[in-house]
Amino acid sequence: MHHFSTIYIRIQILLLFCFFSSLFGQNSWVIEAGNIDPKRYTGISVSNGMIGVVSSPEPMKVSQTILAGVYDQYGRGRTSNFLSGFNLLDLNLTIDGALVNLNNISNYKQKLDIKKAAFSGSFDYKDIATVAYNYIAIRNLPNNVMLNVSIKAKKNITFRAENLLKQPAGFKDNQQFYTEITPPHAKIPLLTSLAKSPTGSIIMAASNTFVFPEKHGEQPKIIYNKKDNEQHTMAFSQELQASQTYTFSLIGTLISSAQVKDPLNYAERLSIYAGLQGIEKIKTKHEAEWEKLWEGDIQIEGDPQVQQDVHNMMYHLYSFSRERSDTSLSPVGLSGVGYNGHIFWDTELFMFKPLLFFKPEIAKSLVDYRFNRLKAAEENARIYGYKGAMYPWESAVSGEEETPVWALTGTYEHHITGDVAFAAWHYYMFTKDVEWLKEKGWPILEKTAKFWESRIEKKGDKYHILNVVAADEWAENVDNNAYTNAIAKLNFEYANKAAKILNLPVNNTWKNIADNLIFFKMENGVTREHDSYTGQKIKQADVNLLAYPLDIINSKEQILKDLLYYQEKVPQEKTPAMTKSIFALLHSRLGNGKEAYKWFKESYEPNLQPPFRVLAETAEGDNPYFITGAGGTLQAVIMGFAGVDFGSDGAIIQTKNALPPHWKKITVKGIGMQKQAFSNAPLR
Repeated sequence: MHHFSTIYIRIQILLLFCFFSSLFGQNSWVIEAGNIDPKRYTGISVSNGMIGVVSSPEPMKVSQTILAGVYDQYGRGRTSNFLSGFNLLDLNLTIDGALVNLNNISNYKQKLDIKKAAFSGSFDYKDIATVAYNYIAIRNLPNNVMLNVSIKAKKNITFRAENLLKQPAGFKDNQQFYTEITPPHAKIPLLTSLAKSPTGSIIMAASNTFVFPEKHGEQPKIIYNKKDNEQHTMAFSQELQASQTYTFSLIGTLISSAQVKDPLNYAERLSIYAGLQGIEKIKTKHEAEWEKLWEGDIQIEGDPQVQQDVHNMMYHLYSFSRERSDTSLSPVGLSGVGYNGHIFWDTELFMFKPLLFFKPEIAKSLVDYRFNRLKAAEENARIYGYKGAMYPWESAVSGEEETPVWALTGTYEHHITGDVAFAAWHYYMFTKDVEWLKEKGWPILEKTAKFWESRIEKKGDKYHILNVVAADEWAENVDNNAYTNAIAKLNFEYANKAAKILNLPVNNTWKNIADNLIFFKMENGVTREHDSYTGQKIKQADVNLLAYPLDIINSKEQILKDLLYYQEKVPQEKTPAMTKSIFALLHSRLGNGKEAYKWFKESYEPNLQPPFRVLAETAEGDNPYFITGAGGTLQAVIMGFAGVDFGSDGAIIQTKNALPPHWKKITVKGIGMQKQAFSNAPLR
């Protein structure tokens, strides 16, 4: 009997452990990777909205560093392309004369702390040393990064740490400098590089400094080495006794002439500034900034892995953006040079609303980016023979069209102009910032409406938009694309609503066009994607976007009919991640939690790349980290499962949408200017 009681107690303990593990065991804030395999490794980005540092499977190395806003005509397409920068944090570590690498270490682990935006690694070197390192892109110092390294000796050892600055691919005219700044109380070594982009239009500067724990005058001696015209190093050596631990830091600056006129001096000054802040102070301020960001959060009870995945998506959206910035978000953010770093409709339709709901001050940067390029959009319209403002399908710094000429999207995918208006109007609706509407929102809305007025053709008493590339990009040069017509209709309506608010005359022509734009249905009652659509496979959601986010189709019967039809038209391969998240959202709104969860999981899980569940655009692993997909999936969670969205007057409302059957509760908090929280639990 006693034996049975013991077993029973153990079972109860095990069940309790499993229960609490399901709640807390899957760490929703930390992604860990062991057994690092370079052949199955997609780096994860640590970013602060200006610098993105992408991890490497190699210890003490990074694979790529991206600096926002740095473009040049390099690579494909004769357009501006994103450029990789100096890999500031590359460190060569030798222990007792042997270079540490993947082949001679053991117990190697890496992890991303999502909450603190910090990447770390640890390993054993033979049986003589344990090494731990971590790095951050400092949130409050947008052009700075910091690496911390700790070496614990198990036996008496000598180690050498060498920081390497190497000219990035495609750059030229590399200049190398080493100097030591020596105020009375400190010695600050500066390893600095300066290089020109491929055409010479951009100058990029990088400057690094070591920070040591010793008092002034007792720090290690720095050895400088110019290896060749493209790379140089600074290094120091240290002897450690058995059980002794030594910790040091490396602070780096990356800045370009896209930000300042004199990047060389700024790079060195910023490294000096950060180096004298103190490591703990930098860490404390960085973590405080991230704590503020995480005031906007999503909490899911009953699905620990999804909770971690959602945090990972939010982290990337936050980390790739920042307030008071004149840059916007490309589909892969600061994780690489995919899509040449260009800005598409992805920003306004998929990334914008989650940021608007949680961080309106960051969302403001995204719409201000478009306002700052309004004159370029007006010139673009004029060149194509239209009035008003016509935004480019792919945008970079200038606001001119950056799409490679072989892609018809740059010539004909005009819905982007309405997408910009969509974001501008929703920013106003969310913030009720009338001053912003007057100064920036209205000019965008008015001039985009004027574009559509000149673009539209009248046949009888109806209006048509002919010869476009649809939101479904496999449909090229088609007439009356449902999504294009719908976003143009809204553009007119938003412009007239803004006019009323600002006590300006309502444009009756715009109202007439909006009321009489053509939409067709097929014989089965499904909304037709375009005039020549007869059931072809589609690349991505198009008609379904009229139900959400455009809210032009709001009959549940029609939404369901369109959804059941078009969800079968999306192929399993090479489908962009954001399409299935729209299906998930609509199924949740229609009350089918099980089907919603199926599409929700399909919207991202097949696209996750090891070892950090990095989201790629497609299941084939293209363009990670794909924040367009993350933005779509987050909308499925917020506006779908949590049921939180705009009301007709712009106020935040909540509807009772269906949850996945096994979810216990979902809470979104930190929403809007009042930092509201909303929860949704299944009906019992």
